[in-house]
Amino acid sequence: MHYPALANTHSTFFKCTRWQLEETLDKFSCPFHYYCDSIYPGDYPAAIDLLVLIFTAATYMSTLLFMLADMSFRGKFCLDQPKKFLLPSGPFSLPIFLFVLAKGYRINTLFPLFLMGPPILHMVYISALTFDNGADKDIKYVFFEASTMSGILHASLNLDSVILPYYTGLDALVGSEFSGECPSCVCRNAPLEVGGRFVSYRGWSGTTFVVVCVLCTRIVCRVAGDKVMRKVVVLKWLLEGLGWVLITWDCVYLSANLGVERRELQGVVYGCVFGLVFVHIIKLLRRWHLMCSVGNQNQLDQV
Repeated sequence: MHYPALANTHSTFFKCTRWQLEETLDKFSCPFHYYCDSIYPGDYPAAIDLLVLIFTAATYMSTLLFMLADMSFRGKFCLDQPKKFLLPSGPFSLPIFLFVLAKGYRINTLFPLFLMGPPILHMVYISALTFDNGADKDIKYVFFEASTMSGILHASLNLDSVILPYYTGLDALVGSEFSGECPSCVCRNAPLEVGGRFVSYRGWSGTTFVVVCVLCTRIVCRVAGDKVMRKVVVLKWLLEGLGWVLITWDCVYLSANLGVERRELQGVVYGCVFGLVFVHIIKLLRRWHLMCSVGNQNQLDQV
């Protein structure tokens, strides 16, 4: 039988897109025998990884700076229009991230997308939840938010196409024994599942749908204006809170289950995502403190 000639363990297991189950005569010591039936075409040049790294860092810094600026309580600042294009969820950055995740399977040197893809998606989540772009009630706002929702859904699917082969290969490597028949031939006591059993995170998840639902409720509230029911506004607040909880939980889970490679880089990246969550929490506390201060002042004025 012909087996694909693969260069090393990394490409053999972490980049395999099709695992083939074959018949085995040893039902006791090797009840399930698998081998990789796909060939990895190879990594893109390191320059591609560097460009993705620079672009991701730039959008992260833009998000952080805009979040810090929004903590000033001085109203909308003059960079609202550029902000739409500099944020990860904006009409300029989000399509680029979609393209990067679609090609991320071969971005694998300086900035491997199978490890860095989840933090990028969470940065897009945070950007979409934090900034309600646009102040118009016309069709432009609806189109903008609808395109953001579509972009987030497609980004989740593209991310799964990058991370699922890695998680499957991790399960095949750690939860199996080499049979010696070929470089990727392994014996297992249980069937090999898509995505493996060691990491349960998926891009197409409840977090994605909650964030999309938040954007839907924003459209309803913005277009309907004063006519919108109070229940819709409360629902929007509840969904936004749930979205932040799910984002935080995903990051905690992923940071506690770092991959077998480049743990330092992953630790730094998830630390940056936690930094955005922390800034948002501080912003909420400051606004709550300001509202309480205004309320107390109004009571004193009435006295």
